[in-house]
Amino acid sequence: MAVCGSISGKVALITGASSGIGAATAVLFARLGAKLSLTGRNEENLKKVVEECKKQSTIQTSPFLVLGDVTNEKDVKKMVDSTVEKFGQLDILVNNAGIIEFGSIETATLDQYDRIMNVNVRSVYHMTMLAVPHLIKTKGSIVNVSSVCGTRSFPGVLTYCVSKSAIDQLTSCIALELAAKGVRVNSVNPGVIVTELQKRGGLTEKAYAEFLVRTKETHPLGRAGEPEEVARTIAFLASDASSFITGAHLPVDGGRHAACPR
Repeated sequence: MAVCGSISGKVALITGASSGIGAATAVLFARLGAKLSLTGRNEENLKKVVEECKKQSTIQTSPFLVLGDVTNEKDVKKMVDSTVEKFGQLDILVNNAGIIEFGSIETATLDQYDRIMNVNVRSVYHMTMLAVPHLIKTKGSIVNVSSVCGTRSFPGVLTYCVSKSAIDQLTSCIALELAAKGVRVNSVNPGVIVTELQKRGGLTEKAYAEFLVRTKETHPLGRAGEPEEVARTIAFLASDASSFITGAHLPVDGGRHAACPR
């Protein structure tokens, strides 16, 4: 993907940048010369990501760190406002922050539903709503991190699947609404990626190891993905290399979206 230099000098706000896909995206964006505003709740991890970005960066501007919770309305406003105050503009929004929890219609509680929808959907809606006026000025780009669970159905992660389907629909609708104003909106839909997501969602180390082994069968390419592989796709969609792409849901899942049980 021809992304090198195509986001150089642009201001990118990345949520959930303290680990996993968000951290990998931050480091890659730094390497490509973007000016970064990085958000997250874990200050220690976020500072480590900032240091790695400094090592990889091709520009002198250090990443701007904004601690906060995307479910807190004041924090979200602070993330957008302080980014624009710091850099004078906003060109790229990467809505990456998200959580997973396990449960079915028989076991998942309304508390779980509210928790996941608040993090995975409501916060994205709010962040995007506040960022759009600034993105219109720069004819910028939005990339939402969805999931194969947004386009395919899986048992045992009901609320997560619902939340990611909502993100895909949100992406499509906003893409149509903002196209005439020059703002592109797309999503990436990863399969299983080696991050802390599932363990934070409740899987034990043993269960997670078994889960990764299972990906050899569930993903046609025979493995789980790496955060950097998703980051490269995000960079492509955020950059001018994808200038005629909007409203797309791009699988980064080793072919899982195309597979059928057998």
